[in-house]
Amino acid sequence: MTHLTKQQLTELTSKLQADQDSLIQRLEHNDHYGIGRSMRDNTSEFSSLDNHPADIGTELFEREKDLALCDHDELQLTRIEDALDRIAKGEYGECATCGKPISFDRLSAIPETAYCKEHSPQQYVSHDRPVEEEVLSPPFGRTSMDEFENPGFDGEDAWQIVEGFGSSDSPAYAEDSNVDSYSDIGIEAASELDGFVEPYESYVATDIYGQNVFFYRNGQYHELMSSTERQDSEDSLGTGPNTY
Repeated sequence: MTHLTKQQLTELTSKLQADQDSLIQRLEHNDHYGIGRSMRDNTSEFSSLDNHPADIGTELFEREKDLALCDHDELQLTRIEDALDRIAKGEYGECATCGKPISFDRLSAIPETAYCKEHSPQQYVSHDRPVEEEVLSPPFGRTSMDEFENPGFDGEDAWQIVEGFGSSDSPAYAEDSNVDSYSDIGIEAASELDGFVEPYESYVATDIYGQNVFFYRNGQYHELMSSTERQDSEDSLGTGPNTY
């Protein structure tokens, strides 16, 4: 501890003792976050069998949170007690791994630390993610891939399906001032194809073997035929966009 002055050591000791007293009072005041009592006592219920699973799920979440907070405080208290013990032994301020002095600035920020910055076991942030996320890139539900040639089923489509069952929006919120129907206020409700990507997919079909192609003469089919006939008529008269 030769690199720490007497004033610095006194300051760090006072800070450690203050943190120790604060943690002890907190744990005693809230009975270790109430984990000494059972969930049944906390909910004042004789049995959890007749309760809705969501109610019990909420209580379970709160109990897990209390356990995590209690573990955090107890671990912090243990580290502070170890630091005070190292002060008493004259070993405080030296890295437990390399034995080199720990800077006063680091000790001021983390007075309970037993490691220098280079050997701190908490300096590495894990970037490990659940393996399930490998198939969710980009994350499903937060995507709009309309700019791609083959957008597929993305997050925007998922929202449109849910939105079809109703929302709190009204025609007053529509971007188009001419909208006067609740069915026309969804995302691209008036222009986006429903249930298919390309128009021909709605009226061209085959059997289960991919053979025997046939047509359903639905609205999309008649619209395409009308536009084709109109284009042929314009081309024959020399008024179409592809004539010179």
